[in-house]
Amino acid sequence: MFFQKTPFAKRSILTQNHLLAVSKMKLHWIFVVFLLPVIVLISTLGTAPDSEAGYLPIKTTINAIPLPFTMHKQNPNKAFWHTDEVRRNDTLDVIFNRMSVHDNDALKFFMYTPEVSALNTQLVPGRNIDSKVNAAGKLLYLQYDLPDDERIIAQLTPDGYQVNKEKIPLVRHEILKSATIKSSLFGATDDAEIPDLIALQIADIFSSEIDFNEDLRSGDTISVVYEGFYNHGDLIRTGDILAVEIVNRGKTYQAIHFGKANNKYAYYTPEGKSLHKSFLRSPLEFTRVSSSFSHGRFHPVLHRVRAHKGVDLAASTGTRVKASGDGVVKFKGRKGGYGNVIIIQHRNHIETLYGHLSGFAKGLHKGNKVTQGDIIGYVGMSGMATGPHLHYEFLLRGVHRDPMKVALPTGTPLEEKYKAEFEVNAATYMAKINMLNRHTMTASN
Repeated sequence: MFFQKTPFAKRSILTQNHLLAVSKMKLHWIFVVFLLPVIVLISTLGTAPDSEAGYLPIKTTINAIPLPFTMHKQNPNKAFWHTDEVRRNDTLDVIFNRMSVHDNDALKFFMYTPEVSALNTQLVPGRNIDSKVNAAGKLLYLQYDLPDDERIIAQLTPDGYQVNKEKIPLVRHEILKSATIKSSLFGATDDAEIPDLIALQIADIFSSEIDFNEDLRSGDTISVVYEGFYNHGDLIRTGDILAVEIVNRGKTYQAIHFGKANNKYAYYTPEGKSLHKSFLRSPLEFTRVSSSFSHGRFHPVLHRVRAHKGVDLAASTGTRVKASGDGVVKFKGRKGGYGNVIIIQHRNHIETLYGHLSGFAKGLHKGNKVTQGDIIGYVGMSGMATGPHLHYEFLLRGVHRDPMKVALPTGTPLEEKYKAEFEVNAATYMAKINMLNRHTMTASN
């Protein structure tokens, strides 16, 4: 028998082919093994009833589960502190509501007891009010800072509320502000957040130099240093102006406060010249001249031309009228077309007349002494007047002068003994004014 010997290479190829065939067969069986459960599952679903193969209906079952009940017992002796801020148009009952005070007896006490009536009449927006209440809302303690640097404290005792007042320890700081006129003094100070009381002081200081109704122009500037009194960081009130500068129509006016000088109006120029005049330029605050001094004016009531020997200062009925200088009441009563009128005799042969008043200051009589700035009457339209205003006249030795233009006598000059101290004071505050001016110029650029 003849055997042909197979070459080695050929045997190798045959071996590889055999192994490949075996591998393919194994993969085939593995695929079958994995596929078999899927086929069985499909077959089972296909033969199962619809109720078992389809989606089962969903039902919601709610069972009440009783929870253990625990009662929270409040400690009636536990107290709670509340601090609230007075808001615009607030009343005491509204504030009590916000502070969880549910105590009608306390509300009645604070509303109708005279010694704590300030809590109703002097609620100032922005001020804090502190309270202490128990768990039932009964008021145990109340504290409120009054506008006049006093604090009212009410504490519940077995005999009722005990009320005390005490002075608030205020901290003084200097406030530096600058303002630019756009339309009016108040408009500028409002924009700069300068209080109205400071604006009024500015007008009083320069009242003999500047007509704040007519002279101010857009672009005029104000720089002012004034006192602020604080309680725990809150501004409670303002004090005196310490230094002020106004640039009006390119002209600079400056004033320094010097309180030790024996003078009611202790404001001076940096050189020590008194700014206080013996007479106010106008007996009213912030008025406009509605009818100027004239030797020939058409009278609105008589309908003919006649001299108008004073000025008419328009203001609403009831506006307060001030004595323009120190003097003695020469006449008080009714006088022809003037209606209700007051005439004051001053030194140096000067008289002032105030006409068309709606009424006189209480207790004012002929012969009374008055001081510059004292309230003597109220604006009205008595006599021949077409509307409420003050008719104001200034007479020197019996001759009428224009009150808005007449040269006013200067006040008491700075005493010699104060000059050295004043110069140091003036230099300090003028440095602060100059710093304000530099800051304003930098900010505007």
